[in-house]
Amino acid sequence: MTQQPGGPGRVAVAVTDGMPILELAVPCHVFGTPRPDLHTPWYDFRLCNPTETGTAPARQWFTTHTPYGYREIVEADTVIVPASADVRGEPPARLLDAVREAHERGARLVSLCSGAFVLAAAGLLDGRRAATHWDHAPLLAARYPRVEVDPTVLYIDDGDILTSAGGTAGIDLCLHVLRKDLGARVAGSVARHLVVPAHRPGGQAQYIETPVPPTETDSGLAPLLHWAAERLHEPLTAPRLARQAGTSVRTLARRFRQATGTTPLQWLQAQRIARAKELLETTDQPMDRIAEQCGLGGAGNLRLHFARSVGIPPTEYRRAYRAADRSPAASCTKVGYPSPLLRG
Repeated sequence: MTQQPGGPGRVAVAVTDGMPILELAVPCHVFGTPRPDLHTPWYDFRLCNPTETGTAPARQWFTTHTPYGYREIVEADTVIVPASADVRGEPPARLLDAVREAHERGARLVSLCSGAFVLAAAGLLDGRRAATHWDHAPLLAARYPRVEVDPTVLYIDDGDILTSAGGTAGIDLCLHVLRKDLGARVAGSVARHLVVPAHRPGGQAQYIETPVPPTETDSGLAPLLHWAAERLHEPLTAPRLARQAGTSVRTLARRFRQATGTTPLQWLQAQRIARAKELLETTDQPMDRIAEQCGLGGAGNLRLHFARSVGIPPTEYRRAYRAADRSPAASCTKVGYPSPLLRG
């Protein structure tokens, strides 16, 4: 694609062997698809293979054939590094050289999901806050202790370097970049084409599932969890749970830790928050009523614990879902397509 006069510059995406398809497809769709209907100059978009071999398998499902390589990455205005195929391996040396040189020349660097490992390996995240998928965050922090890893946010804009969490958080960050470059109207139009909200409040805490042990892992504990999940509105205490399980409080705590990685009361709190999220998404009940059904007392207590756990107040969480439902994409939900507020 040739850059239009007055356009937002050249975007180079670094394609590497075994790269996950989703994180590669997102920048292609956001920056690489011409939008003549928007009547605005668009990006000069290039898929680049730093190894300069001309092909780059992604999970071995397809190959990319591109004439662009190392030099185009170095000369780009924005360099996007999607997710890595193997976060435990070392990134290609030529890719590290390319992103370092691009940064020295003043390029804006954007990593999606585990692409943060590439920027960290290049030494470009030292002393900075950075985001990655919550599941990879402990490894990133351990391997690169000079990086301030934040596992709770969807993305971080640190000026010349931007990093995002996993999956569809890459869409959030690319739309954020688009909004900065071309304005809210353009970003909103592209978001509608993607059937996603133009902006999601909150962080990754909204999308991390509460760990529940498989029944086969601890068949003795599973009936208790089922019993408790049906009584979230009741005052459940550790002694009451222990009596129901026919064991001591200490033994129950040990079994809970082995099966869920947490304590009985922490597990209960997570279940109550999950129930509150379900009611906020699917009902119009007032906050007091939701708090009562979840065993969280009153509306004030619900707001306190919900914001602490999820990262946003319950009213804002509900508003995000309702805004998505009112969007032009909402008709997709009514005929059986996935919710426009994608979780990832």
